[in-house]
Amino acid sequence: QVQLVESGGELVQAGGSLSVSCAASGRTFDGYAMGWFRRAPGEEREFVAAIRWSDGNTYYADSVKGRFTISRDNAMNTVYLQMNMLKPEESAVYYCAAGRPSYGNINKAEKYDYWGQGTQVTVSS
Repeated sequence: QVQLVESGGELVQAGGSLSVSCAASGRTFDGYAMGWFRRAPGEEREFVAAIRWSDGNTYYADSVKGRFTISRDNAMNTVYLQMNMLKPEESAVYYCAAGRPSYGNINKAEKYDYWGQGTQVTVSS
């Protein structure tokens, strides 16, 4: 049974940094991409970043480029999202997802098969 467990969400001040993690288990993820999405209250789910297990290629939403970094630890089956210069409008539940989207679909939530429960990130102004 595939499990994705996020952790690390907390309250942080605007301009601050935070790292969230996603521990994956239940299968091998070769050929998979791991994505981070977020959903703020009343908003649609939004793509944040993704990384492919096999080659480590990374992808980012334009809004986070230069501030967020996604990385993976193959030995630990864990994906990280380092977030710097956080903004209040980035307060949301951050979700980890696993799937096999094609390059053009890496930012599409419907292309991911497995989802975690989410971790709350709150950025105070």
